[in-house]
Amino acid sequence: MNSDIYPQIKQAFRHLNPQEVRELAERPVTIGLIASGNAGFVQMEDVLIPRGVTRARRAELESLVHRVGAPGAPETFDIILCEDELLCPPGAFCFHASDFRRTAREILAARPDLELPLARNFEPFRQPAIARIVRGIALENAAFALVTAFPGMLSGAVRFPFSVKDFASEAAFMTVNQVRMAFLIAAASDEDVGYYEQRVQIAAIVGGALGWRAAARALEARIPYGGGVIPKALVAWAGTWTVGVGLERFYRIGAGLTRAERREIFARAMARGREIVAGLVELWNSGSQRNAEAALAI
Repeated sequence: MNSDIYPQIKQAFRHLNPQEVRELAERPVTIGLIASGNAGFVQMEDVLIPRGVTRARRAELESLVHRVGAPGAPETFDIILCEDELLCPPGAFCFHASDFRRTAREILAARPDLELPLARNFEPFRQPAIARIVRGIALENAAFALVTAFPGMLSGAVRFPFSVKDFASEAAFMTVNQVRMAFLIAAASDEDVGYYEQRVQIAAIVGGALGWRAAARALEARIPYGGGVIPKALVAWAGTWTVGVGLERFYRIGAGLTRAERREIFARAMARGREIVAGLVELWNSGSQRNAEAALAI
């Protein structure tokens, strides 16, 4: 019975294209700065281009960041940051000097198409971008489990990265989507992306497929459906979240999670997942597709 997962996963890998992820991450991105004076410009530049980077890296980043209106600056930019003491022009984003993560989250929410190139090039965008990636894919996997439990319940409210009908099981979808997450997190971390380049991480994800399915079945046996909690969806959320946290750790410091850390993170994700999955089921049962889609928004 268990051996049927791996042929399904192998077949499902045809949906992945790491080259597309690389191309998205390598897209050129330019940032324009608006400030009232030199001190404001320097403050923004120091956040975007940390002083500790190498000379070559600094030159690369300085080619992407420009003071608006300065000699040699482009006429248009992908993103414009405005000093928080000024009235931002239309389309510009306020540079929150005391909380740049807030600025990053606002930009990524408005421009998800720039998520990978911003994270790859500018480290202050990296953690917020990876958090969005992990949460988004965990939600997709949880939602897929709900689709298989109640076929047709979403009625188009959820946008999956792949066609649902192309997957023979939740395990195949969840595993391939986690590998996709590995590609995205590597790209956002300015690391190599690909099957060969990430073979160790991919092998761990594929090897964990049986474990997640066993966890879902054990939970389903102990907790029958009730209170809006779907065991498969709950494990899909928590398992994917745990994998994502481990990948972020690996690309940030070069070491993964210990077994004890995985158990702790999985337990916390399960606790959070009960609320998320129950909320999604309640929304869908009420027929509020707009609210369901909002619940899945990043």
